[in-house]
Amino acid sequence: MSKAASILMTGSNASLGAFPGWSVYAGSKAVQQAWARIWLNELKDRRIRVNVLTPGQVATAKQEELFDEATKRQFESLIPRGQMGRPDEIATAALFLASDDSSYVNGMELVADGGTTAI
Repeated sequence: MSKAASILMTGSNASLGAFPGWSVYAGSKAVQQAWARIWLNELKDRRIRVNVLTPGQVATAKQEELFDEATKRQFESLIPRGQMGRPDEIATAALFLASDDSSYVNGMELVADGGTTAI
């Protein structure tokens, strides 16, 4: 990995809540925040940044296929803005964390979930 590179891990807002039946998945995502802090310390001499992007519910073609309208409305009722995220919104956040525009962001978790975990 070249100097001044960026490592970006994809988290999950499941790691920010207490969802019954999700302990293994949530734990596997929660550990990424610790890895980000440890790895940034281990890689600091190479100026490699390490961050976590934690998206919330995102509308995808697969969800359109699997979820009925009632399920979609249930998910959206939990999101303060009232609608799921779009893939391009998550991509924009990822590009920001990978770019030089976030050169001073290191060891952090950016939660892009429409405010779901804030309330």
